[in-house]
Amino acid sequence: MPRFVVEADGGSRGNPGPAGYGAVVLDPASGETLAERAEYIGVATNNVAEYKGLIAGLTAARDLAPDAVVLVRMDSKLVVEQMSGRWKIKHPDMKPLAAEAARILPRAQVTYEWIPRERNKHADRLANEAMDAGKRGEQWEPSASSAALDASAARALSTPPPSGPPGDAAAGAAAARAALAASRGTAAGAGADTLFAEAEPGPAGAATAAAEVRDRAGHTATAAAPAAGQGWAPDMGAPATFVLLRHGETALTPQKRFSGSGGSDPELSPAGRRQAAAVAEALAARGTVQTVISSPLLRCRETAQAVADRLGLDVTVEQGLREVDFGAWESLTFAEVQERFPDDLQAWLDSPKAAPTGGGESFAAATRRISATRDRLLAEHAGRTVLLVTHVTPVKILVRLALGAPPESLFRMELSAASLSAVAYYADGNASVRLLNDTSHLR
Repeated sequence: MPRFVVEADGGSRGNPGPAGYGAVVLDPASGETLAERAEYIGVATNNVAEYKGLIAGLTAARDLAPDAVVLVRMDSKLVVEQMSGRWKIKHPDMKPLAAEAARILPRAQVTYEWIPRERNKHADRLANEAMDAGKRGEQWEPSASSAALDASAARALSTPPPSGPPGDAAAGAAAARAALAASRGTAAGAGADTLFAEAEPGPAGAATAAAEVRDRAGHTATAAAPAAGQGWAPDMGAPATFVLLRHGETALTPQKRFSGSGGSDPELSPAGRRQAAAVAEALAARGTVQTVISSPLLRCRETAQAVADRLGLDVTVEQGLREVDFGAWESLTFAEVQERFPDDLQAWLDSPKAAPTGGGESFAAATRRISATRDRLLAEHAGRTVLLVTHVTPVKILVRLALGAPPESLFRMELSAASLSAVAYYADGNASVRLLNDTSHLR
C-alpha cells in the first residue's frame, strides 16, 4: 500500500480578498515531489482557500494511488482539528468543503498533523504563485513554478546548530548526546545507555554520565570532550529549583474561559480554596520550599497566601509572573472566540507573534517577559527551592524553554488548576524538567 505526504495551504490577500491555494504530494521516504497543485480562486477567505488546498492535495494523491495511506500536514490549526473530528464545523462556508474533502479518500486512509508555517514553505509558495498569477489575470502554470526549488533550499537551511539562551535545554542536551555518542563506538555498545539512565537527572548528571562512559571504556576524554565554552563540569552544585504552582480554580476555570491579566481578576471559588489548602498540605509534607513568590493577580495571591501561611513564610509579589492579557477574548470560551474572531484566533494558533484581538499580549512577548523574570529570580535565589504561584501560560513557557521545545508545544501540555510542576536550573545555564502537572494532592 503506497504512502504519501500531502502538504497544503491557502491564502487570501485581504481575508476576504484575492485568494489562492497550493498543495504538494511528497514521497515520505525520499522527500521527492510527486505532484503539485495550485489555483487562483478569486475573492475568498483564508479558511476557504486552505480547504480548497486540502481538497486539491487529497485529489492529487488519489489520482496517483486510490489505495494510498496519506498523512496531511497543514499549518491551519482550524482545518486540521476540524478534519480530525476534534472541532465542530459551524461556519456555513466550511461545511460543504469539509464534506468534499472527506469524500475523496476513505477516512481510515487519511490522518492529519499540524505543522508550523515555516515547515509548510512548499505549499505556501505554491499558493502565493497562484495569487500572483491571478493578479496578472492568469492561472498558475506548473512550468513556471519554482516552489519545489525554494522548498528544497529552505529545508537545507532549516537545521541550525543547537544554541539557546541560559535555561534553554537544546544546546546542553545536544552536547550530552554528542559526548555519549562519541563514547559508544569504543564502549562495547551494551551498557552505555544504562550508565546514562542511571546518572543524576539534569544536564550536570548528563555530563557526569558521559564522562563515566568514557572512563569505564578505558579512554581519555579527548575525543568526547565538549567544545570549549560549553561550561560542562561533573558537579554543578545544588540547582535552583522552581516549583511551579498553577492557582486554584475560579468561577471561570470549569467553563474553560479565557482569563488573563486584562479581565475581571476573579477570586478563588470555594473549590479553588479547597485546592489551595490541599496543595499547602502537600508542600508542607515535602518540606523543601524556602520562598513563595506570586503573580499579582488575586487568584494567585490567594493560593500563595494559603501555602505561605501553612509553611510560615511570607509572599512576595512578582509582576513578571502575571498571565498574558487576552484582550477582547477575556471571559469568553474558545468556541465564542472562534465564532466572533475566527481570523484572529487562527493567526494566534498559527504564530506565537500574533496577539489576541484588541491589544492582547502575544506568546512571543510573554516569552520575553517570563524569560527575563526567570533569569532575575535565578540570580536572586541560586541553589534554593522557590515556589512560583502563577498561571497556565507562564508555567508552560518555563517548561517549554527548559525542554528546548518549539512554541507550538504550548498547545500540547495539559495543566490543571492547582497542579504542580518543577524545573531545576544548574550553574551552567542548563535546565531539567522534574515534574509536570502533578495533581496527586487533589485526589
